[in-house]
Amino acid sequence: MTNNTILVVDDEIGIRELLSEILSDEGYHVVLAENAEQARNWRSQTRPDLVLLDIWMPDTDGITLLKDWASGGFLTMPVVMMSGHGTIDTAVEATRIGAFGYLEKPIPLQKLLSTVGRALRGGQSRQPSTLSLASLGRGTLISDLNKRLEQVANLKTPLLFTGEPGAGIELCARFMHRLNTPWVEPETLASLADAPLNLLEQARDGVLFLKDIGQINTLRQKGLLLIISKLEKYNVRLICATSSPLAELTAQGVYNPKLYEALSGLSISVPPLRAHREDIPELANQILLRFIESGEVPLTQFSTAALNCLRNYEWPGNLTQLSGVVRSLALTCTGDEITIDVVQQALEFPANSPASPPLSSVSPDIPLNISLREARDMFEKNYFEKLISQEGGNMTRVAERAGLERTHLYRKIKLLGIRLRGQ
Repeated sequence: MTNNTILVVDDEIGIRELLSEILSDEGYHVVLAENAEQARNWRSQTRPDLVLLDIWMPDTDGITLLKDWASGGFLTMPVVMMSGHGTIDTAVEATRIGAFGYLEKPIPLQKLLSTVGRALRGGQSRQPSTLSLASLGRGTLISDLNKRLEQVANLKTPLLFTGEPGAGIELCARFMHRLNTPWVEPETLASLADAPLNLLEQARDGVLFLKDIGQINTLRQKGLLLIISKLEKYNVRLICATSSPLAELTAQGVYNPKLYEALSGLSISVPPLRAHREDIPELANQILLRFIESGEVPLTQFSTAALNCLRNYEWPGNLTQLSGVVRSLALTCTGDEITIDVVQQALEFPANSPASPPLSSVSPDIPLNISLREARDMFEKNYFEKLISQEGGNMTRVAERAGLERTHLYRKIKLLGIRLRGQ
């Protein structure tokens, strides 16, 4: 068996020895840690294929250690929590943070072995490059976001997430999902008009997640209103996402006022990456670590100057763009360190520019006597016009560099009033 290293973390020596004996007999390689400090030290040096983690320990409890691993980018392996005093709330919290599962002591032999087997198989199919909610950052803005999410997690009220593409809205939506309940996320929203009640039936007792609801036509808006009226009957939590200004669309008569009223009752804004840029160096390191541990990129690291350069970029494509840039930098790096010169070239900063590029290198002079929205539109219009010019009108390359899907890119260009060649 190729993935057979299991780290057992438990403060009771009897439990550690029993689990070690059972798992060793099954052919696994077992490593033991009697507290969180030992587990942290071992994880910082290598990656186990599975962790069996006790919740109640004297120095640091298992939930705290799980959170630390998640926020530090080290939760790239399945973790199964163990406890003799567990509660449903604790198990739910652990799975929301990223735990694979939960075992209650005393652990029946067959349940232990079946859970270990499933966790290891699941660990092989994990996507290490995918950020968890705990990995959005640790700055003030993200801490406040986490608190708001926890406050509304158990409500049944429809929830609207607003924010730019790539900012992490889907990760926030996933936080609302309870284990072993349906998660329905249709690829297109055509069924809102064709068969809205089918969506509710599929999501019964679970979550229905709808993206880009600011772009739907009148028929689909009516279908969404019907869904909202039937949520209680099907016991479904509706979560929607939009990067469009619904209030403005409603004022313009494009959006149904009743639908806007129903959706805006509980709304959470997910901040763009540039609004919490203090998190960018740590996030870049986390993403790189995930790519390295998954075998997608060779072993390398960022220089301090390179991280500072990433920190000061505007990131119009947010986390999606950052992940793509980190992967590209790691794959094209010729040495064992990603330098500032390589980052500047990838982000097209002027040669020999300082680690903190002047704002004029990525945006025009923007007057201060206009609203934030007008200033953002000016920046985005200038950004996309330069990008389109540099790529000679190749929209596939523009979408890749901006970290956007082509359909959203075209909508963005239309909203900003940018004329393409041939139009």
